[in-house]
Amino acid sequence: MRADPRAVLDACVLANFGLCDLFLTLAENPPLHRPVWNSEILNEAQRTQIEKLGWPAELSRSWREAVESAFPEALVTGWEPLLPVCEVDEKDRHVLAAAVRSQADLIVTSNLRHFPSAALPPWRLVASHPGDYLVQLYSLDSGLVVARLEQIAEKRGRTPQTHLALLGRSVPAFAGHVAEALGWELPRECP
Repeated sequence: MRADPRAVLDACVLANFGLCDLFLTLAENPPLHRPVWNSEILNEAQRTQIEKLGWPAELSRSWREAVESAFPEALVTGWEPLLPVCEVDEKDRHVLAAAVRSQADLIVTSNLRHFPSAALPPWRLVASHPGDYLVQLYSLDSGLVVARLEQIAEKRGRTPQTHLALLGRSVPAFAGHVAEALGWELPRECP
């Protein structure tokens, strides 16, 4: 895998504001990875934000505009002809097609069951849970990951430990790994 791998961020990752913020902050210069998505992934993220997470529609639209503006190179097009040959869960064929079309290195998703390991090697792809991928990025450049975590925490008015504990609700393996490596005691109760 190259030093700044191309990673398709699935809708379940993008819809989670804390995860999305961290993954996109880790893609800023100097990038640890390069995010990739297609229009259907962004549509699905917005549906999840509005219908399942209760975001106001205007906030979701604003989020999408900001994401598209900050990472215009992330949008992959021309993936639709690949749908018939993508042998994964029907609802996620567009994700695999985007990965293939963009020549991504991996798919970052919480829905690993939708991407059976036998369906990915022909495309030289793997699917990774967001927590596992974050641990991998931490192993590439722990200093940069910690600096970006601290940057986000400061922006949110939190301590880095509190922010990491909040992230731990979605990616406990990553939060535990970083806390242990840094000797941080994470608060048990977070606002």
